[in-house]
Amino acid sequence: MLVEKFPPSRSRRALIFSVGMGLALALPSLQAIELSRAEATRIGRKVWQNECGGTIAGLTSWNAGENFPSLGIGHFIWYPKGAHGPFEESFPDLVTYLAKRDAKLPNVVTANRDGCPWRARAEFLAAQGGAEMKNLRQFLADTIDGQAEFLVLRLQNALPKMLAATPAGDRAAVKERFARVASTPQGCYALVDYVNFKGEGVLDSERYQGQGWGLLQVLQDMNGNPDGPGAARAFSASARQVLTRRVKNSPAARKESRWLAGWLDRVQGYARN
Repeated sequence: MLVEKFPPSRSRRALIFSVGMGLALALPSLQAIELSRAEATRIGRKVWQNECGGTIAGLTSWNAGENFPSLGIGHFIWYPKGAHGPFEESFPDLVTYLAKRDAKLPNVVTANRDGCPWRARAEFLAAQGGAEMKNLRQFLADTIDGQAEFLVLRLQNALPKMLAATPAGDRAAVKERFARVASTPQGCYALVDYVNFKGEGVLDSERYQGQGWGLLQVLQDMNGNPDGPGAARAFSASARQVLTRRVKNSPAARKESRWLAGWLDRVQGYARN
């Protein structure tokens, strides 16, 4: 559970999330991971840099070849009204999280709870200078810290999802590797970034030729059980293998090889202290 150690009115606050706490699984207990709000913000800003170069303009993007815009520091997916896709939609959950923390939502969000109002990339790009888009971009720029906290919360929620999707005999290994990677600030960043980048790896729709590419698959494919910085390096190596396999398995029409070099460079950064 994500909780505050100090009252919200004080500047000194911390985020805590527990690895596997509260799960009805016969697995050894692991020490809680603690992140200060400053550390969570630091991780969030690194994710922002990865996703859109840390720019305000990049907070409202729609990549070529996709059927959805990518919004905020984590490029959270928001499907247009009536549209669906294989990837998990995350922007509505972000909006709910920020609203509970009294963020003032822009009209373009409150008036379109059933989906993104821009139906196609060309329409979205044409609206970049319009009032609605400017208000949306300002909202995203004003809530950077809250978005960073949401990224950490998503990681916390990922572990029980992954364990539920893992055969019983493999759960202890996945949980242990998760904890080892999370034992350093660099490892925490790697986990937060990757689960935002490529998901938990539990959805059947997020598979090519039966093989996933999410956080679960990276943890499953890690070699050995190194501690400390070595765990982040092993995670980085596994992520490179998993992403290379994804591109090899992907439909030719998606032309995913155009993204692979950037993906590999991103996860190579997990190995750097």
